[in-house]
Amino acid sequence: MNFAPLQNDAFLRACRREHTAHTPVWLMRQAGRYLPEYCATRARAGSFMGLATNVNFATEVTLQPLERYPLDAAILFSDILTVPDAMGLGLSFAQGEGPRFASPVRDEAAVNRLAVPDLDKLRYVFDAVTSIRRALNGRVPLIGFSGSPWTLACYMVEGAGSDDYRLVKSMLYARPDLMHRILAINADAVAAYLNAQIDAGAQAVMVFDSWGGVLADGAFQDFSLAYTQRVLDKLKRTVPAIVFTKGGGAWLEDIAASGADVVGLDWTVNLRRARERVRDRVALQGNLDPMVLFGGEAAVRAEARRVLDDFGAGPGHVFNLGHGINQHTPPEAVTALVDEVHRHSRALRAVK
Repeated sequence: MNFAPLQNDAFLRACRREHTAHTPVWLMRQAGRYLPEYCATRARAGSFMGLATNVNFATEVTLQPLERYPLDAAILFSDILTVPDAMGLGLSFAQGEGPRFASPVRDEAAVNRLAVPDLDKLRYVFDAVTSIRRALNGRVPLIGFSGSPWTLACYMVEGAGSDDYRLVKSMLYARPDLMHRILAINADAVAAYLNAQIDAGAQAVMVFDSWGGVLADGAFQDFSLAYTQRVLDKLKRTVPAIVFTKGGGAWLEDIAASGADVVGLDWTVNLRRARERVRDRVALQGNLDPMVLFGGEAAVRAEARRVLDDFGAGPGHVFNLGHGINQHTPPEAVTALVDEVHRHSRALRAVK
């Protein structure tokens, strides 16, 4: 497919640890409920899945934050649970609640029914990637994404979000063979899904290991990281790959050795020390506490400068939040954040 030439490649250059004139910034969940225009589009769509499965709506909401803010990347509007939905588990979103599966995977028979889904069931995602890439017209790069094999397994077994992950951890410890079977299928499905997004026009891909941090040391390496690495090993490495493990700071060196080009960090990790730990193996993405955005403009700007100062002026930093943006975030706080990241990072480079 032919797409318009890229006008702003700062994000991709930072992923490759190359020099950039400023630190690129984008936000996890940047197209979301904190924007009134998003809420209006979702109301027109009738439901979250109506929004996510409609190419025109998905394109519209992906571009909305870029109309407000000079962000350096767009991220596909979708959900991390599209893959298990395509496996036939029956994904739904009740108003005011999180995702829920009609057919959770809790016994051997259910595990035996799992298979890598027919990618045609996810055609709406790939069509949205191509549509968004064309609509961007080269303004900034487009990021595709998926949940990690472990994070998908958490929802598949629990059937919804969880406070204690009792069901999925029970299976992990009581029947590790079943858990490994789920994770192997998930890893192959995620790799195929991300490769199809790359073919459709994604210029980087991100694996969200949102629940890797709930695992014990040892279990994380065996049940989360090993399967994320399986995904990375199967990717078409024509675009940068980002891995974000919430709560994964203790395993930074292991994650950096997984084959990822960029490691995302939550707000519990100091970027200066993280940079010392990974040296020049990977770029780093992160890691402002999303709650800073409720502290007023002065606090937003001060904390943005602190994060940038922690990393320093060298190459290989993509500024982001340490998790997704909160739905109640004042939109004007993001204006101040993006402005300060661009302004201060240019100043850092000027005095280097």
